[in-house]
Amino acid sequence: MTYKLIAIDIDDTLINDNKEVTPATQTALEQAVAHGVTVTLATGRAYASAQALARQTGLNVPIITYQGALVKNLLDEKVLYERYVPQEASRKLYEYCLENNLHLQTYIDDKLYAREENDKLRDYAKLNGTQYYIESDFIKVIEQKTPKLLIIDEPDYLDKVAVDLRELLGPQVHITKSKPYFLEIMHNEGTKGHALTFLADHFGHQLSECIAIGDSWNDHEMLEVAGLGVAMGNAIPALKELADYITASNNEDGVKEVIEKFVLNAE
Repeated sequence: MTYKLIAIDIDDTLINDNKEVTPATQTALEQAVAHGVTVTLATGRAYASAQALARQTGLNVPIITYQGALVKNLLDEKVLYERYVPQEASRKLYEYCLENNLHLQTYIDDKLYAREENDKLRDYAKLNGTQYYIESDFIKVIEQKTPKLLIIDEPDYLDKVAVDLRELLGPQVHITKSKPYFLEIMHNEGTKGHALTFLADHFGHQLSECIAIGDSWNDHEMLEVAGLGVAMGNAIPALKELADYITASNNEDGVKEVIEKFVLNAE
C-alpha cells in the first residue's frame, strides 16, 4: 500500500515527555513530505496552540484541532470544516457543572475562557502554552459558539460524569477523554475520525491510503477509519487493542518508526 496522508496526534505522540519534536522525528516528517505524502496534525488542542507547533515543524497544510471540530489551513487560515457544540447542550452542560461544582472551560474564537481562576485552569494553560480569560458571568460565554467545552477533575469521577452527560445531552454531542483528567464535549461530528474522513476527501485520497497515529482514547475514531491505525508504545491498552500496528513510544521516536517502515521503506 502506498500511503498518501498521515494524521498525527500531538501530545504523547508527536512530542516526547519534554514537549519536543526530536530532530530524528523532524527529519522523518520532512522526508515523508519529500516523498509526496501529506502530513497533518490531529489534536484536541486549540488551533492557536496546534498551529504554533505545526509551523515549527515546517508543516503547511490544513490541521485537525479541537478533537476534529475545526479543520483549518495553516497557510491562509481558511476554515475548511467546523462543528459547534449545540447551544442547548452547552446550556445544559453549564447548569450541570454549576450544580455539581465542576470546573468547566471553553474556547471562543480560539481563546480559552473559564468562570474562575484556579489551579486546574492554571495547570491546563501551562500544559498547553495557552493564555486564559476569566468571565464571572459565564453564561455570556456559554451562549456563544464554541467547538469544545472541557471539564477537569479526577479520572474516576469524570468516568461517572461522562455517563451522566451522555444521558443528559444525548446523541447531539461527542464526549471523550483526551487525557485521564480531561473530559471534552464537542458536536457529535467533532471527532478526529470525521475530520480525517473530510480531509482525505479534500485531498482526493481514499481512507485506505491514510495512516493515523495516536495514544489516547480520543484518537480511536481516526485509527478506526484510517487504512493503517497506529498506537504508540505508550498508548492506553484499549487503543492498542484496536490498532493495526503498535510502534515505539513517544520518547523513542515512534512516529519516525512508522514513517520509515510504511512510507520511506515501503516497496
